[in-house]
Formats: sequence, C-alpha cells, structure tokens
Amino acid sequence: MPSKLEQLKTMTTVVADTGNFDEVKQFKPQDATTNPSLILRAAQKNEYQDLINNAITYAKDKGSACNKLHLATTKLMVNFGQSLLQVVPGYVSTEVDPRYSYDTESTIKEARHIIKLYEESGTSRDRILIKIASTWEGICAAQVLEKEGIKCNMTLIFCLEQAAACGEVGATLISPFVGRILDWYKAQTGKEYTAQDDPGVLSVKQIFNYLLGHQYKTIVMGASFRNQGEIEELAGCDRLTISPALLSSLDSDNDTLTQKLDGKNVDSDDIPPKIAFEKDAFTTAINNNPMAIDKLENGITLFSKDTLELENLLKARLEI
Repeated sequence: MPSKLEQLKTMTTVVADTGNFDEVKQFKPQDATTNPSLILRAAQKNEYQDLINNAITYAKDKGSACNKLHLATTKLMVNFGQSLLQVVPGYVSTEVDPRYSYDTESTIKEARHIIKLYEESGTSRDRILIKIASTWEGICAAQVLEKEGIKCNMTLIFCLEQAAACGEVGATLISPFVGRILDWYKAQTGKEYTAQDDPGVLSVKQIFNYLLGHQYKTIVMGASFRNQGEIEELAGCDRLTISPALLSSLDSDNDTLTQKLDGKNVDSDDIPPKIAFEKDAFTTAINNNPMAIDKLENGITLFSKDTLELENLLKARLEI
C-alpha cells in the first residue's frame, strides 16, 4: 500500500509549507509556500547565508537607509522563492509586507515590486503567487493585481465572508486556516475536537462547497494544520499546504486514505447562499465574528513582528 502522502497526492495538490530546501526535495510537493516567520527561521541557518549576502549586495548602494533595509528584506524573500522554484514544478508564494495589510495602494506597489524582482532574475510571474492578508483592503488590492496578471494567494482566511470576497475579485488562490481556528475554539471552550467536528476543518469544507457551488475558479488551499487527522478529513481539497513534520507523518503511514471532498461535485444542500460583495457587510461580518477578527489581527501582528526581526537581522549587515 502506498503511503498516505502518496495517496493524498492522487486526490489533492500537495504543497510544502517551509523555507527549507532540503525538506522540499525530500517530499517532492507540487508547490511551496513561505511567510515571514518561515523565512526568518531559515535565514538564521548557515546554509542560506549566500541568499542573505546577495540581498545585502543588491540593496547596499540604493537610496536611504530605510530604503536599503526594505529592499534587502524584499530581495531576500524573493531569493528564497527563486531557490524554491528550482525544486518544485509549480507555484511559490511570496508574502507582501504584512504591515501593509490595511493599505491597498502600498500592497499593490509592493506586489508589483516583488514581481519585478522575480522578472529581473528571469522568473516568470506565472509561477509566483503574491500572498496578501485577506482584509478588505488586501482583497481590493488583489482585484487590481489579478487584472494585471499578478496572481494572488489570499492568506489569513478565517471565515466564509473573506473567502467569498476573494472569489468575487478573482483571486487565484485562497488559504483558509485550519489549526488556528481550532486553537481559538479549544481555548474558548476547553473542549477536545475530533477531525470530524474540528471547527477549522468544517470552515474549509464550507468554503470549498461555497466556491465550487457558485462556480468560482479560485483555488482552495487548506493551511495551518495541527494534526494529521485534519489533513485526512480534507483529502480531495484543491490544495493543502503542509508542514514538513506532518508530511513526514503522512509519508510513514501506509493505511488507506479515503477521499472526503470532490472537486467535481457538491451536494446542493451543502452550498451556502451567495454573499454580496459589499464593504460594509464584509466589515460587519468580520467584526461580529470574534474568532475571525481575533485570529486575523493576531496573524497580521505575528507576521509583522517576524518581518521586523528579519529586518533587524539584515540591519547590521547593511551597516546602517
């Protein structure tokens, strides 16, 4: 019997959630995703110092101290992305500075800059997904970028309203989080959940059925898993981005894996009603969902903190 990882690859596009190239090579995923936290951890390892040196050299003689630091940080993110593109055949996701999450124009500008850096190095934009937090401002930025041929991975999705808005603007891919939703509910209720009643899993299923049932082309990629059971319960989802530890767990498990979601068919009774694309309704829905607003803000804060730490790591090397 093939491992559950190999079985999963026949049902779902498997994506590696890591900045470590060796881990990507080991599990042979289709795509790879990164974020500021993953890049920060990877950048502190000796084997990636050449990527840092390249980013420092690129930025050193360009403009003010602030501009140099921003250029070096962005270039480092792109350097990791380019290296990952050498070991996966599909997409690599690179994240816009999360501190722009509530600034549409800055998000658009930064996304264009990231794509420019990739294209200057000979990488086609067709293989890059720009990761943007799924605030209203981020979703509006994605609407502009997608029309320019810049594909977006809308991240930090914790509720149906975010996913529906992303589908409406034609986002290429969304990343609804599973484990962070589970974390919130466990903290609030003190309850232990099975994979079948896991609120994060149920959220992704609802989103999957909504986008499929209303015929949106947006790819659903479940993310942020806490255990193997969550992954198994979403087998058949368009894509799943999985940490190396859980990829290893699946790879060492040779039991039968059952497909739970079908991208070609959804029961009409499981399709939520259509949601209007309207700012006030979107904002009200998010603000009235304590879990969604808490985890969205927490995610932006965490990624912003790690972006700042990454900048501090580069600051001394830039001698500013």
